[in-house]
Amino acid sequence: QVQLVESGGGLVQPGGSLRLSCAASGSIFSISAMGWYRQAPGKQRELVAAIISGGNTNYADSEKGRFTISRDNAKNTVYLQMNSLKPEDTAVYYCNELITTVRGTEGYEYEYWGQGTQVTVSS
Repeated sequence: QVQLVESGGGLVQPGGSLRLSCAASGSIFSISAMGWYRQAPGKQRELVAAIISGGNTNYADSEKGRFTISRDNAKNTVYLQMNSLKPEDTAVYYCNELITTVRGTEGYEYEYWGQGTQVTVSS
């Protein structure tokens, strides 16, 4: 059993900053990939940023230069620093992780989602 708990969302003015956190807990052997997605009303969920265990990162084009994803492996936590926020960044943000758990001598990798945290950018 694994849980992802997100925090850090809220209301911010255009041009402001927020830092999202997602902490994983439970039966975790390793986490190969961690990412952030977002879903705005009436739109499909889209990738914002991702980071793999080696530290390589990937960003959606619209977020490059404004958002930074990072991870603390010791805390099983992924962060998303969001700067220069725009109204179009308003959405529910979800963390997503590929986590391996061990049962007996076998490892099993599953995909997990956080519950979502609302980010609203408005004056």
